[in-house]
Amino acid sequence: MNPLLRAEQAVLGSVLLDPDQLSHLHWLAPEHFYRPIHQALFAALRKLRSDGHPAVGAEKPVPTSPARGAWPDDAAFGDSLPALRQWVTDAVDEAGRHVRGLTAAYAHTLISACPRAEHAPVYGRMVLEGAIHRTVAQHAIRLHQAARADALQGEVAGALRSADVLTGVLADLARRWGTDPRPVAPTAAPPTAPAAPVVRADLVAEDERFLLAVLAEQPQALDEVVAWLRPGDFADPAHGQLYRCLGALHHRGEPIDRITLLWEAQRRGLLADGTLSGEQLTAICDGVVPGSAEWFAQRVMRSSLTRTATASARAVQALAEDEALGPGRLINHALHVLGPLDEVRARWQAANGSPAPKPPTAPAAGGPPPARVQAARARSIPHPAPSPPARTSSGPVPASARSPSRGHP
Repeated sequence: MNPLLRAEQAVLGSVLLDPDQLSHLHWLAPEHFYRPIHQALFAALRKLRSDGHPAVGAEKPVPTSPARGAWPDDAAFGDSLPALRQWVTDAVDEAGRHVRGLTAAYAHTLISACPRAEHAPVYGRMVLEGAIHRTVAQHAIRLHQAARADALQGEVAGALRSADVLTGVLADLARRWGTDPRPVAPTAAPPTAPAAPVVRADLVAEDERFLLAVLAEQPQALDEVVAWLRPGDFADPAHGQLYRCLGALHHRGEPIDRITLLWEAQRRGLLADGTLSGEQLTAICDGVVPGSAEWFAQRVMRSSLTRTATASARAVQALAEDEALGPGRLINHALHVLGPLDEVRARWQAANGSPAPKPPTAPAAGGPPPARVQAARARSIPHPAPSPPARTSSGPVPASARSPSRGHP
């Protein structure tokens, strides 16, 4: 069975056994569960608790290891057993209003799946961990889809909006997990699928050739674009290197024509390694077209932004699908791989005269916010099992509960 499914069953079983465990799970939400039936049941349990169900707060010992497939021994609960049974029945009825297929038998299966009710915060942490991976992957896919759609339509608004949403989601997940969101480079490059082909590659290459032809014919136009257009913005590496040659000649104040460009390309080894050929350079210089260098450069920049958004989305998705990556590292690595998109976006805004985005607010001095500390501690601090009341009759005494698993580091 999937470990995540086991964790979801265990946390629900612990709350069915001991309603007071909900007080240790205030940071866990129904949407953090993967299965809809589990979402509905956890929402029902929270509603019953907020409505003041009689089982909440009742003094009762919780059996540390209920028999699999059977209701715990009646003697373990004493007079509180009817209220607990009503708690389970009411939870199933309430959840059944929102989802189909939930039965009392499945509720007993959940109870049997819980090794120790007092370990509910640790089980809940596992559920939240799975939800973080799932949520990051979903938003990365949406960013990828938006970037591809923008590339087809010659737009960037959808990709930028999806990137903002993903960044906000990462910040919210960091708050829930109790970590400080900051970009951290992965120790190893995340595994990624082969790069997707450039959308409308023929039109992108045409825009790049036209831009280079205009810049070769009107070198003074470099002043309009050199501040925000980079060689890496070109989809064709040969075009990016030729733009670098144009920029170098312009920076040194040397004349620019097909001969000086060819010489600069040779000095950089571009002819020897096959990056450029004399025929390519001649074709670009001879293909002079009327037009604005700034207009063509913005088209190249737009294509660069959607390509970068696509690559960033694929990298974030690969990180989210790595189950061995802890949530804190996942969030921080995802912020890191979104960095190139932030850099391209800043230059795109400079090209269009838009104000630069406000930098994120620095954390207050003296440590992380109290809410973040509380979120982390809620999952990490052990909650001892309640002591059983004195027994009037002789019988076996339940074994002491083991210490719950250590929380997130």
